[in-house]
Amino acid sequence: MRTPAFILISLLAIASCKDKPAAASAGPSPFFPVQQDSTQFTTIQWIDSTKNYGSINEGQKLEVIFRFKNTGDKPLVIDMIKPSCGCTLVEKPEKPIAPGETGEIKGAFDSNGRPGQHHKTIFVSANTKGSTSHNLEFNVEVIKKA
Repeated sequence: MRTPAFILISLLAIASCKDKPAAASAGPSPFFPVQQDSTQFTTIQWIDSTKNYGSINEGQKLEVIFRFKNTGDKPLVIDMIKPSCGCTLVEKPEKPIAPGETGEIKGAFDSNGRPGQHHKTIFVSANTKGSTSHNLEFNVEVIKKA
């Protein structure tokens, strides 16, 4: 009887890669660890958290970069980042960002087999005051191959 479970999991995986806006979360995300020691929280300023890349040709890989600054007085730790879809790969800073320093979250969107308009979200978890979760978004239109 594993076949129905496998089919359900497969359908959920496929559905998660659709272009749907991410739902706003009232609390910490179940995907990210929650920082427990609020004395180590800091503040973050997103230099760019939303980007519009216009049009690219199908098959092209699009590099996306989101810049931020640690505006607090404690080291900024990016715990985890998670893209809304498997077509976007992301990498996070491995070392804490010192107060006053800047950092980047890099990603790459693979447009192969994905013609049309896309709105993608990258979910970020960090040791920040107010909210430990942040959403980065980008838009791109993929022009279908001739």
